[in-house]
Amino acid sequence: MRTENKILSLVDAQIQRNDWKKEGKKVVFTNGCFDIVHLGHVDYLEKAREKGDCLILGLNSDNSVKRLKGENRPIVPEYARARLLASLAFVDMVVVFEEDTPLALIENLCPDVLTKGSDYEIKNIVGADFVLKNGGKVATLDLVNGFSTSLIVEKIRKFGA
Repeated sequence: MRTENKILSLVDAQIQRNDWKKEGKKVVFTNGCFDIVHLGHVDYLEKAREKGDCLILGLNSDNSVKRLKGENRPIVPEYARARLLASLAFVDMVVVFEEDTPLALIENLCPDVLTKGSDYEIKNIVGADFVLKNGGKVATLDLVNGFSTSLIVEKIRKFGA
């Protein structure tokens, strides 16, 4: 399967989600900017996938990243980020979203499990209330210390100065 075939519109994502539900598969959802993909991202996504049978990744659009992270971000454009993430064997679907949070995406796809990094408390995770109210679970996953896009950008800036 070509990686770009794993990048779906919301409508196509809903159809695939419904198919997985009919097959009795447990669907996990996570989201983020994933601007410069690094070991921390790969480790996190692998752990997220272990929580179920299929992993949907909600990816912030370029405009969304810019609003959240500042004018100099993203460094890698959304199509390139989406293709790279879709190439990971443990990512089953990538859906790009324009909003600042993935709440509408979560409500439309109704995952069985919602994950975020352990730097979040469950009470502060967008969509947690919705998932729990609909019988799902919310999990925080340990992160790999020393890996973040912000640290990588800072390191690059130091070398470039």
